[in-house]
Amino acid sequence: MITVRRSRRLRAPRFLPLVVGLLASGMAGPALAACTDPAAPEVNWRRCYLDGRDLQKVDLQGAMLRDATFQRADLREAVLAKSDSYRAKFVSARMQGVVLDGARLIEADLTRADLAGASFQGADLRNAKLVNANLSGADFTGAQMAGADLRNADLSGATWVDGKRVCGTPSIGQCN
Repeated sequence: MITVRRSRRLRAPRFLPLVVGLLASGMAGPALAACTDPAAPEVNWRRCYLDGRDLQKVDLQGAMLRDATFQRADLREAVLAKSDSYRAKFVSARMQGVVLDGARLIEADLTRADLAGASFQGADLRNAKLVNANLSGADFTGAQMAGADLRNADLSGATWVDGKRVCGTPSIGQCN
């Protein structure tokens, strides 16, 4: 006896036209940026090397900066509010007047960074390394500081996490 098999016709999933339509209309979400892309809000510079770059006054609000390195970079008056800077390196960076409000800076390395007048309102600085950093006049209102390493950091004139206490002069390594 001979058995005849019928070939099955492959059907496209019912949602395929929807996916194609979303892709064609540009509603599929933002494209990921490359390390060579210009600075912009919500840019994805994850694991990028941006050492020594001039990034003065750039808007990197909401940017993905995880594991990126900005050693000796110039970020004066830049806006990094709500950025994800987990384990980012800002060693010896010039960051006077930078806005880091609501930024995620867990385990970030800000050793020897000049952060005079910086705003860290509501930032997450847990286990961040701020050794020898200039934090004079910075605003830490509502910041999470558990485990932050402030050895030899200058906190003179900084507003502490409660938003009321202003660190005296001198305040080295702790808010006096």
